[in-house]
Amino acid sequence: MRVATWNVNSLKARMDRVEEWLTLRAPDVLMMQETKLADEAAPEMPFRMAGYELLHHGEGRWNGVAIASRVGISDVVTNFGDGPVRRSPGPDTIVEAVEAEASITPSDEARMASAVCGGIRFVSIYAPNGRALDTPFYRAKLAWFDRLARWLRETQSPDDPIVIGGDFNVAPEDMDVYDMAAYVDSTHVSAPERAAMAALRDWGLVDAYRMHHPEPGKFSWWDYRAGNFHKGLGMRIDHLYVTRSVAGRCVGAEIDRDARKGKLPSDHAPMWIDLAD
Repeated sequence: MRVATWNVNSLKARMDRVEEWLTLRAPDVLMMQETKLADEAAPEMPFRMAGYELLHHGEGRWNGVAIASRVGISDVVTNFGDGPVRRSPGPDTIVEAVEAEASITPSDEARMASAVCGGIRFVSIYAPNGRALDTPFYRAKLAWFDRLARWLRETQSPDDPIVIGGDFNVAPEDMDVYDMAAYVDSTHVSAPERAAMAALRDWGLVDAYRMHHPEPGKFSWWDYRAGNFHKGLGMRIDHLYVTRSVAGRCVGAEIDRDARKGKLPSDHAPMWIDLAD
């Protein structure tokens, strides 16, 4: 069973690339992030023609998560079960709401979708970016991770087969960044963000990619600017975290750098793991 995650950075713009990748790599389950679509605009037909069911949870031009599965989709949960998200008019809504002293909750945006596929609970997540330390965006990011951890504690068990995949927007260790000096006093590497990731591991999750690749210099995201991809200036912020029962089945893991090449690529590369039956 092949399981993958990919921040596609607009499913509409990248659909041809996604269809090509599905044919080439044949994942049984593909979790996607930053689809940037409303649910009614989700491309169900192309996925169906490729043999996949599609679960999509979106809000329009921003955020959005999805799961494409050819091993079934059942027991769906979106937005941590907190109800529908707002239709966000833009990425500055959090700041506008804070300035207006409005209530901000981690479930304001379409960043979590989950379903059981092939006997495993899959959770596709797109964590907030955080932008800069000591801002409402950063505080909202930490609150979102707290909500994810609470959902796991209250509704799931580390004894169950679970895969959480997506763009976590956190590099858990220094080796996950091309040069830590470039990220001093920056998000993605701060102690509270890394503590939030450690809390997920303490709950019972394993970094499946790191099981097979303990070496540094393995990245999943490269800035579009200044040829950073070709220079190797990246970060590993996309992850596949699994419970131990799934980790015991994991026989391989890869980041597909080739998918970051060519015409109109996402700034993220897909990552996959292979599970033995």
